[in-house]
Amino acid sequence: MKHLKTTILLFIISFFSINSFGQEKFRVKIKERYKAVNQYYLINEKGNVFRELDTSKYSIFLAENSLKHFAVFGIKGEPGWSAIDSNEKILFKVYNSVNGEPSPDNLIENKIRIIDKNNKIGFANEKGEIIIKPQFEIITSFQNNRAIFGKKCKKEYWDKEKHENGCNHYSIKCSEHGLINDKGEILKLGNYTFEEISKEINWKNE
Repeated sequence: MKHLKTTILLFIISFFSINSFGQEKFRVKIKERYKAVNQYYLINEKGNVFRELDTSKYSIFLAENSLKHFAVFGIKGEPGWSAIDSNEKILFKVYNSVNGEPSPDNLIENKIRIIDKNNKIGFANEKGEIIIKPQFEIITSFQNNRAIFGKKCKKEYWDKEKHENGCNHYSIKCSEHGLINDKGEILKLGNYTFEEISKEINWKNE
């Protein structure tokens, strides 16, 4: 019985150690190996390298590089941007914030926009936890704990047509707009324009 209690205790200690390691903050160190290929390292809060990433797997890192519970990479074979934890587990896909440019979203008010396989947008927090599940067609970052979203949206291409090849520039037009709080609760929704809601709450495009 004593041996069994000791085994259980060691398992509990090991379990919490693994999980606390997975939750630690880290940043990315970049070292150029040769032309167009970088070596990436994960650095802990003490400034020590604890993981060297596989160069053949990670293609690009463009995100803001402070100590966080996750890092955002372009991963070969994976669409879009992927947020990984310190164990290289993919936590979620990150929304690309600028149409036509590689621009992964950043943490704003401790929230980052994420996207699912159906292109619906939600939010994760600074710990890498999904706090508002993907459900919006289009939505802004938060300002003063509120975000503006659009519903019944469609793409309007700048040249009035979609090219099969080349870059397609477009704007997104929505029939309805609404407002949510930082819990994801809808505060209002209706036949409003983006400009009407942004003026009402003094939202600034930053």
